[in-house]
Amino acid sequence: MTQLRIAPAHQTASHVVPANAFDAAPGLPGPLPAGEYVLWQGRPRALAIAVRALHIRLVGLWFVGLALWATLPLAAEGDVLGAAMAAGPTLAVGVGAIALLCILGWLSARSTTYTITNWRVVMRVGIALPMTLNLPFNLVAGAGCHHFSDDSGDLALAVKPGNRIAYLHLWPHARPWHVSSPEPMMRSVPDAAQVSAILARALSAAREIDEETAAPVIRPRSQRGPRLATAS
Repeated sequence: MTQLRIAPAHQTASHVVPANAFDAAPGLPGPLPAGEYVLWQGRPRALAIAVRALHIRLVGLWFVGLALWATLPLAAEGDVLGAAMAAGPTLAVGVGAIALLCILGWLSARSTTYTITNWRVVMRVGIALPMTLNLPFNLVAGAGCHHFSDDSGDLALAVKPGNRIAYLHLWPHARPWHVSSPEPMMRSVPDAAQVSAILARALSAAREIDEETAAPVIRPRSQRGPRLATAS
């Protein structure tokens, strides 16, 4: 994952949009305080969630493997009809499982709103139990972006030592394989290059206001602390 380069703060203004340009109610816990404004707001791509977070390709390969395991001995004996009948139920279950994962991916994308303001990142996530994560820039130790060929990307945020967010509360909006030291991640964000630039400039501006805030250095992984996520 590529670490974001912090651009000069004076470049931020060209990307500032009024908060009322978005339907902020689903994505923000309340009205923005004076002086805070929205820089970007969006949702992940549903298919990308299903593929990268729910791994529908691996599930499909698993069921294809099971079907082959059941059919190859019969096919080797020349029983083509028996092989087809043996593979049918397995493939049907596999198609159903993939369809269910696609629906979950769509629901996850529809119930998620990512917001970047000039002060913080807000992640509204959760299908059955919505949860809002407020992550002020003064708690962000670093940020990185992993780009994909479809121009989307994953933006991960490392939290400063002494602060910890439960991995299960965040999933699938958490950086993979970082269970002991979870990092919130905006998954499959469209136009990731532009969004990562907006985030980098916002972090730079916050660092200029308070030099302690955002020196974007990835923290040690062993630190633990109070949870930041709150259900709402």
